[in-house]
Order: sequence, then structure tokens, then C-alpha cells
Amino acid sequence: MQITFLGATHEVTGSCYYLEACGKKFLVDCGMEQGPNVFENKPLPVSPSSLDFVLVTHAHIDHTGRLPELYAKGFRGSVYATNATADLCDIMLRDSAHIQMFEAEWRTKKNRRAGKPDEVPPYTMQDALGIIKKIEGFPYRKIITVSEGIQLRFVDAGHLLGSASIELMLTEENVTKKIVFSGDIGNVNQPLIHDPTYITEADYVVMESTYGDRSHGAVPDYISALSNVIQRTFDRGGNVVIPSFAVGRTQEMLYFIRQIKQEKRIHGHDGFLVYVDSPLAVEATEIFQEHYADCFDQEAAALVHKGINPIRFPGLKLSITSEDSKAINFDETPKVIISASGMCDAGRVKHHLKHNLWRPECTILFVGYQSVGTPGRALTDGAESIKLFGESIKVKAEIRELQGVSGHADNKGLMRWAAAYTKRPDKVFVTHGEDKVTEIFAERLKEELRYDAMAPYSGTVFDLKAGQVVEAPEPVRLERAKAVNVRKTAIFERLLAAGERLLAIIRKNEGGANKDLSRFADQINSLCDHWDR
Repeated sequence: MQITFLGATHEVTGSCYYLEACGKKFLVDCGMEQGPNVFENKPLPVSPSSLDFVLVTHAHIDHTGRLPELYAKGFRGSVYATNATADLCDIMLRDSAHIQMFEAEWRTKKNRRAGKPDEVPPYTMQDALGIIKKIEGFPYRKIITVSEGIQLRFVDAGHLLGSASIELMLTEENVTKKIVFSGDIGNVNQPLIHDPTYITEADYVVMESTYGDRSHGAVPDYISALSNVIQRTFDRGGNVVIPSFAVGRTQEMLYFIRQIKQEKRIHGHDGFLVYVDSPLAVEATEIFQEHYADCFDQEAAALVHKGINPIRFPGLKLSITSEDSKAINFDETPKVIISASGMCDAGRVKHHLKHNLWRPECTILFVGYQSVGTPGRALTDGAESIKLFGESIKVKAEIRELQGVSGHADNKGLMRWAAAYTKRPDKVFVTHGEDKVTEIFAERLKEELRYDAMAPYSGTVFDLKAGQVVEAPEPVRLERAKAVNVRKTAIFERLLAAGERLLAIIRKNEGGANKDLSRFADQINSLCDHWDR
């Protein structure tokens, strides 16, 4: 009964934990790292094809983005999530695959001009569609028996539509241990969705620490703050560009703007247009509306019952095609443009930055966390110029942040969540935070709650039954050159994984009919003859 920490260790993204218990091998989350890697992440210690299942806390790509890669390397087990998460993964993983393939194609063209080898994406649309079929959705609070000795329950984490903390109950040789994975803990008083649910019992806790060293401050008046930005920018004749996460934050912005329009807070620009320029955000908005009964908070649900759509309003324009997107910047009328990605590292928002960053009358309004190393972080840190599509763009637009708008609990919220346990857990593992933040928050848990807390590095192995660290490797900081090299070896790793899956299938067929085994062997040898040159 062991857990191995693989991703989001002393880093904010790439959540991934590997467990062995009750004769099963499985993951909790399988996220993609966003922004530059700080530390080397240890590889999955087993072949993906040998995994039995994956548990997912929520649909954000830093928790699900490598699921298609698992499929590409031979994983064929089930993926367990909440109903809303399953629906969101359907669109988000397809979108991620599209981005991976598009960027690989773009780099390939660039590489060919330089005489370099083609870039191969870590996974394709076929891989994304394959893993989507494996995702099974469940309601909150339902106890799910995955296999003998393994039960779980999803509890609303209040971070995103469908987001969950996972209560995992493992029973092995008459010993039961409960381990809670916080997922991303939500901020309180967010629009649309419920506040986080607090869990009171656990032997072990794995919890995030994104804002473990920061406070969001007093709850601001979001409506007034956003109204002021829009009014001032429109009066200058500029556009308000909002880089926004397509799932969650975009819907919150629509919720605020609907109220702004209803209360007629913008003067002199009646009927102003709001563009949502993200096919993913458009699809996600539909999913939000489908799950109002199980996920919306009381205020949002009350609007629905009155016949008011809380995230739709006159003047809302949904941009689907690339032609729609391009046309937005040919219209000189002041407007609000909401576009993904939220950290400006991919997607259509980069085009809107290219058209608006150099214009002093415009405003770029950030409404979410910006990871170190992303263009969004550079802009909020005061960069005078950034490079977009190979061109250096001077930053003349006003750069603003809508303070307090966060899907993550701040340090007080995290402590409130941690303090809800009526009996001290045996161990708390602090993850999903920047390098020093994980250490700071672990120390705070020790000092204020008297918890036995630690911030593990990638590769740390902990025995849940014995209650002790089995392996604690020294962290390895990544240099940029090494990170590039890791990307180049990804395809060979996929080939090795395919070979391991083949070997597993061969062993599985031991005892089969001689005729079938002989034909199987001939097929393998024929393949080997083709490649053994």
C-alpha cells in the first residue's frame, strides 16, 4: 500500500500520483505541466498498459492533460470522475489534442526550414477520443467500489464545475487507510458553483498549496471593479481583452457582465458587444448550463428557476471559426474580448494580444493565476515587450488584474480546509504549489495545526500501511537544454511503452490455443522483419 509522488511536487501544475494497493496499480490525476519545468519529474514506474484505472479530481488540463498520452502508450483501463468532469473532459481533451497537433505541425515547418527533424505531438486526436470513451462519470457523495478493497467518493471541492476532492478508502490484509486528495480547493463566494465541502476524517491528506503564501484580501466588489475597467477603456476608444481559462473563469466573467448589463452600469456605450472567442469556452458554457441542478449554487440556481440564464445576455457573440476570430479585430468599435488561454501561452488570445497590446487605449485584464514563465506572468510582472509569433510586441496597453477573482482558496481558505479534520491526520503531503510555497505552507500546518506535514519531491515513495517514507530522492533542477531533450525522447518512450504492452498481452495469452498463439507469433515476427534492418 504505497503512494509515489510524480507531478505537481514543488510545482503548481502537472498533478500526478501513482498508487499500488489491493493488488491494483492506479493514478490519481495525470496532468500536463504548463509553463517551464522547474524540477525533473520522475517517470511513471510501471508501463501505462499495466495500470488498472485512473481517478480524476477535475477537468483542468494540469490534472488531465496527459490522459491521452497514457492511452497512446497502451493504457486501456477506466477513468473515474464526476459527471460534470466527464462531460468537460470530453471537450477539453479534444481541444488539447488539437493544440498539440497544431503546434507540432507549426514546429515541423520551422524545423524543416532549419534542416531539423519533424516534431511529433505527444498524442493525437485519436488518442484523445480513445481515452474519452474510457471516462466514467459519477455523482457527488456516491460510494464507488472500484475493486475488492478499494472504494472512493467524490466530494465537491468548489473549484470548477464538477471539481472534487477524492476520499479513497483502501483495505488490505484487514488494514484500512483513508487517504484524501484535495484536488484544487475552491475559493468561497464564487459565482455559479458551490463553496468547497470540508472533509473531517482521513489518515493521510494530499493537499494543494497554490496560494499557500498569499491572501486574496477582502472580498472585492467584482461588479464595480469590472465595470470601472470597461467604462474607462471604452471611453478611451479601446478594447478590453480578457485572457481567460475557457472552462470556469469565462463563465464567471459572463455571469458578472450579465449583471453589469442588466444594471446598466456602462454609460455611453449602450449595447456594447462581448465576444467569447474560444470554441472550447462556447462548448463549456453549454455544459455549465446542463449541470445547473447538481453544481450551481443557490443564487445561480434561483436565476435559472426564474427563467433567467445567468451566463447569457444581449450583445453576447460566440466566435467559433477562425474567420469569426479574425473579424473581431477588424471592428474598431470598443468591445470586450474574452479568449483563451488564461495564461496567454496558447490559443486565440495570442492573436488578440498582437492586435491590442501596442495600443495605449486598450486594457489587458487578467482574471486568474499566472504561472511563472508564462507570457501572462511576464505581462503582470511589468514586461515592456513580449514575443508573439516571432515578433516583439511593445506593451503600451494598460495591464490590469481583477484582484480576488480566483478559483483557488487563498492561504486562509487552505488553512480552513485543513483545520476541518476532527482528528489530526497521520501525515499531510503538501503539493501543487511553487517551490518555496509548498515548504512555507507545510511549516504553517506544523506550527498552527500541529500536523505532521511535508512537501515531497518527485519520486518520493511513502508506505501508507507502515506510515513511513520508503524512498526520498534528491530533487533535480532542470535546465532548459535538458527540458528540450526530454521532449525529443517522448516518442521513443511511446515506442517502448507499446513494446511493454505487447509483452503484457503475450503473457496474458499464455495457455491459449496453439493455433492462435502460432498466428500471433507469426504476426509479431513479420513486424520485426520489417523493422529489423
